[in-house]
Amino acid sequence: MTKSYRLIQFITSLSGIAFLLALILGKGSQAGPLAIVFFISLALGIRQFPNLKRLSFTAWIFAAVVAAMYYPAPFSEIGGFNLKKLIIPLLMLIMFGMGTAMSFHDFVGIVKMPKGVFVGLLCQFTIMPLVGYALTFVFQFPPEIAAGIILVGCSPSGLASNVMSYIANANLALSLTLTAIATLLAPLLTPFLMTLLADQLVPIDFWAMMQSILKIVILPIIAGLLFNHYFHGRFPWLDRAMPVVSMVGIAVIIAIITAAGRDSLLTIGFALIAAAALHNSAGFFLGYWGCKLFGLDEKSCRTIAFEVGMQNSGLASGIALEMGKVATMGLAPAIFGPWMNISGSSLASWWRDRI
Repeated sequence: MTKSYRLIQFITSLSGIAFLLALILGKGSQAGPLAIVFFISLALGIRQFPNLKRLSFTAWIFAAVVAAMYYPAPFSEIGGFNLKKLIIPLLMLIMFGMGTAMSFHDFVGIVKMPKGVFVGLLCQFTIMPLVGYALTFVFQFPPEIAAGIILVGCSPSGLASNVMSYIANANLALSLTLTAIATLLAPLLTPFLMTLLADQLVPIDFWAMMQSILKIVILPIIAGLLFNHYFHGRFPWLDRAMPVVSMVGIAVIIAIITAAGRDSLLTIGFALIAAAALHNSAGFFLGYWGCKLFGLDEKSCRTIAFEVGMQNSGLASGIALEMGKVATMGLAPAIFGPWMNISGSSLASWWRDRI
C-alpha cells in the first residue's frame, strides 16, 4: 500500500468520524464540507481494491449530491446561465456514448433467443411500472413526486444492467439485446404506460413525450451505432473517453436535479430513498422469479433480473425536464440511479461466485 493511499484512508476515516460527530452534536450546517471530503476521499481510496473499484463512481455521485444539497446555488445558475439547460445536451451525449458501445448485432438476438427476449420485455414493462404505481399509494407522495416514481418504472433499462450482467457472469448477449430492443420500444411504451398509470397525477402528452424520447435517446443512439459501425477502432481515445464523459455527465445531471429539488428532498428525502430501494429490490426479485416461472435457465433469469431492476434513470430525468417538472418528477430518477448502482453491483458480485 502506497503512502498516498494511506493518507487517503486516513482522511476518509477522519472526515467520516468528524461528519458523524457533527451530526450527533447538532452541527448540521458544518457537516456538509466534512461529508463532501469523506465521499471524495472514499471514491479515491476504494479504487485500490478490485472488488470495490466499481463503487468509486457511486461515491462520486454521493459527493455531488451532498455538495448540491449544502450549496445549491453553484449547481443552479452560473453567470446568469441556468444549468438545467445542460441536462438534455448531456443526456444526448451519454446516449451517443451508449450507442458507440453497442452494435447492430445486439438487435439480432431476438431471433436467436426469442423466448428470453419476450419474457424479459414482458417483465420489464409490467413489473416496474406496476410496482411504481403501487408505491405511490403506499407512500402518498405529492402528485408530481409520485409521477416521477412511475416514470422510472416506465423507462427502459440502460447500459448499467449490461455491466452488472457481465460482472455476474450472466447471459450478456441477452442483456445487450434486451437493452437495445427495450430502448427502441421506449418511444411508444413509455408514453403509453405513463398515460395509463400517471395521467391522474400530472397531465401526460403522449406525442410530446414520444418526441422527447426520440430526441433524447433514439437519435443519439442511432448516431452512436452508425459511428461504431463505420469508425470502430479508428479512434481508440474516444473508446476510452466516452465512459468517463458519461460518468461525469451523470454526476453533473444528478447534482443539478438535486439542487433544483433541494426543498422537496429536505421534506421527503428519506421516504423517497426508501421508495427507490423498494422499487429496485422488487424489480430484481420479481424479475428473477418471474423468469423462473417461465422456465428460463439460471443465467437468463439473473440477466433479466438486472434488466428489470435497473432502469434508464437518465431518460426519466430528461423527460421530467422536458415536461418542466425536473425539480419534482426528476427527483425519483436522481435517487434511483445511484441506489441501483449500489444494489446492482452488490448483487452482481454475490452472484458471480455462485454459478
